[in-house]
Amino acid sequence: MKIAVLGGDGYCGWATALHLSARGHSVSIIDNFARRQWDHELGAQTLTPIRPLAERLRVWQELTGNIIEQFVGDVTDYDFLSSAIREIEPEAVIHFAEQRAAPYSMIDRKHAVFTQVNNVVGTLNLLFAIREIVPDCHLVKLGTMGEYGTPNIDIEEGYIKIEHNGRSDVLPFPKQPGSFYHLSKVHDSANIMFTCKIWGLRATDLNQGVVYGTVTDEVALDEALINRFDYDEIFGTVLNRFCVQAAIGHPLTVYGRGGQTRGFLDIRDTVRCVEIACLNPAARGECRVFNQFTEQFSVLEIAQLVESAGRKLGMAVEVQYLPDPRVEAEEHYYNAKHSKLIDLGLEPHFLSGSLLDSLMNIAVKYRERVDRSLIYPRVNWRRSSNELRRKENASGSSPKTGPQIQNVGASGHNGNRDRVPAGKSKKAQVEYNKS
Repeated sequence: MKIAVLGGDGYCGWATALHLSARGHSVSIIDNFARRQWDHELGAQTLTPIRPLAERLRVWQELTGNIIEQFVGDVTDYDFLSSAIREIEPEAVIHFAEQRAAPYSMIDRKHAVFTQVNNVVGTLNLLFAIREIVPDCHLVKLGTMGEYGTPNIDIEEGYIKIEHNGRSDVLPFPKQPGSFYHLSKVHDSANIMFTCKIWGLRATDLNQGVVYGTVTDEVALDEALINRFDYDEIFGTVLNRFCVQAAIGHPLTVYGRGGQTRGFLDIRDTVRCVEIACLNPAARGECRVFNQFTEQFSVLEIAQLVESAGRKLGMAVEVQYLPDPRVEAEEHYYNAKHSKLIDLGLEPHFLSGSLLDSLMNIAVKYRERVDRSLIYPRVNWRRSSNELRRKENASGSSPKTGPQIQNVGASGHNGNRDRVPAGKSKKAQVEYNKS
C-alpha cells in the first residue's frame, strides 16, 4: 500500500513511518521540521538525541533495504501539499502534521492563533487535495480524547444515540475541549465529517489518549533511529515527565489533587492502531471514529506507579502537589469506550513493571541532558499571556516556524517563510537538514 505520513519526523509519526515501512508498505514522509524548531523556540530539547531526518532515513535504508521518501514542506501551503500528494498518489494518508500540545496553544494569543491556523488550515488543505487528486484515498486522522472533555456520562466512540421528545437520532458525541489545541481538533473532526458527507470521502478519526514510551521494534534497531522523549511541561506527556523527574531526583509534579483521569497507550499500540485502520479502511462517505487507548489512569495513579518503579531501582521518589495551572476538574467521573480497534485485532500492551523499568532506564541513561528549568509549569490557562523566555540556539538564529515566545521579539507569521521550496528537491533537503 502507498502511504503518506504527514508529520513523519515527529514522535508518533516517526515510529509509525518505520512500522509501516517494515511491513512492506511504500511510505513517504511529509514534514517541515516544525517540531524541531519549537524546541529551539522554547529552549528545550528532547531527552534522547535525535538525528537529522535525512540521516535517520539513510540508516533505515542501510539496515532494512527499505526506502522512505521525504517531501519537505508545509501542509498549510496548498501548492506544496497538492504537488506532493499528486506525486505520491497515496492509497492512505496518515495525518500527524499538527501542533499537538495543549500548553503551547495556551501561551498567548499568537500561539493560540498559530495552533488553530496550522491545524485547521492544514487539515482543510489535505481534504481538498484528497478530493481533487486521490478521491478514493483513505484519510487516517490523529484526533484526541481531549475533544470529549470529562462528561459525567460514559464516552462513546464518536457518536451517541439520543432520544428527545419521542424521537431518536445518532449524533456526534458532545465535545467539551479543554484548550485552544483541543478546540482545533474539534474543528478538524467537524470538517472531516462534513467532507465525507458532501464529497463521499473516506476517513477514520483516531481519538488518541496519552501516549507513553519511546521504543518500538523498528526504533530499537539502531541508536540513529531513536525516537523523541519529551519531558518539558509543554510537550512532555505525564508518564514520560514523571520518569525523567524520578531519574534526576526531582519530586513528581502532580497538578492539583491528581484525580484527572485519561486514557493511555503504549507507542507500540499507536503504530499498530494506525496500521489496523489502514488495512481496514472506511467506506466511501463514512467518517469512523475510534477511541485509541488501552487503559485509564489518574495522574496520581501514574505518579504512584513511577514512585514504586523508582524505589525498585534504588531511587527516593517523592510526589509534589502543585496548584493546577489548567482549568479542569481535578476529580471526576471518566469511562470511555474503546472496543472498535480491539474488535479489528489490536492486542494491547498494558503498562507493566517491566515497561516502567525500561522507561526509567532510558531516563537514567540520558539524565545528563535534562534541563531542570523546564520541569515546573510556566503556562497558566487563566492568563491570556504567559511570559516564557526562549534560550537562543547555538547559532543565535530564530526559529523558522510558529510565533516567537513573548519577551524575545515576538513577530508571529503564517509559518510559510524561510522554508524549503515546494516540491521534492533533494539538494534543497540536504541544505535544509544542514541548517
